[in-house]
Amino acid sequence: MLRNTTVLMITTVLGLGLGILIKPVKSDEVWNMATAWGGGPFLEEDAKGFAKLVETLTDGRIQINVFPGGMLGSPLKVSDTVRSGVVQAGHSWMGYDWGIDKTTLVFGGGPGSLNPEEFVIWLYEAGAAELWFEYRKEKFGIASIPCTIAPTEIFLHSKKRVQSLEDLKGLKIRTSGSWAEIAGKLGASTVILPGAEVYPALERGVVDAIEWSSASVNLPSGFHKIAKYIIMPGVHAPGGPIECAFNLDAWERISDRDREMIKLAGKLMVLDSWTRYAYRDISALEEMREAGNEFALLDSEFIRVAVEAAEEWENEEAAKNAWFKRALDHRRAFQKDMTNWPTFRFSIGER
Repeated sequence: MLRNTTVLMITTVLGLGLGILIKPVKSDEVWNMATAWGGGPFLEEDAKGFAKLVETLTDGRIQINVFPGGMLGSPLKVSDTVRSGVVQAGHSWMGYDWGIDKTTLVFGGGPGSLNPEEFVIWLYEAGAAELWFEYRKEKFGIASIPCTIAPTEIFLHSKKRVQSLEDLKGLKIRTSGSWAEIAGKLGASTVILPGAEVYPALERGVVDAIEWSSASVNLPSGFHKIAKYIIMPGVHAPGGPIECAFNLDAWERISDRDREMIKLAGKLMVLDSWTRYAYRDISALEEMREAGNEFALLDSEFIRVAVEAAEEWENEEAAKNAWFKRALDHRRAFQKDMTNWPTFRFSIGER
């Protein structure tokens, strides 16, 4: 995998540059990491992969023990578990804190926001990662970095065909973030549930449809086995970063070098996840098709209305929240710059 190759290269270069053989050393810090995930790639590959990179890049000085969601606090309140010092680290989607401050949704992604490629550029070239760190420290009292890029999601695994706005009305949907409010205004009945509760809710008919992530992330959970229809594209979530959060006391007692190595581990995991999910989604969608699922595309009017409703929602929030406006203005300025993209780059998959 890309992650293993990158680690090997970095370790080799450091060893040659110093003229010594790098040997494992006793850990100075052993941290516990709470996550929002009951299982699946976000837990097994992204959170645990990040922990392995941190151990390698810090020469073993920092080790992170990763725990499934719910074992060390609520899976929807990971940042609070980190801030309070119950754990030293967390792996979650920042948008789960939208009930506290909706600025988290500007960074976390949602309808009308950025796709995975745009997020990578916005975060690391346009300065959004620094703004993100400043925001989380000031408003939530934690240190936070991007450490995964979640792919464009499937709009719905649904027991009913959904293509038009009329089809959405009255539909019981598991969702989260700003889409929970926006879809409600468009006529849906929305429910917010943590990952471990999504499958049973769909299976038992508590909801008619669910959104969780992309095809390759959803495939192991088996949503396609109990919901016939797969609705695309994921207008509610074109892309979104996952964060690694750290208790400030733990963050500030480690060296500047190790803090930089942790940030580097996050950046490497962003790259790894971006390529991994993009490639795996291709075969996962084909497997769902072969399993007998029916695919439906949202009509253009649905997408237009959804994006307009998202912009209106953002404008309302920006008018009453200074941090929301600051982050939104930064993102929209970047989006304006990106309108030039089609003039000098082909769209992915097109020639």
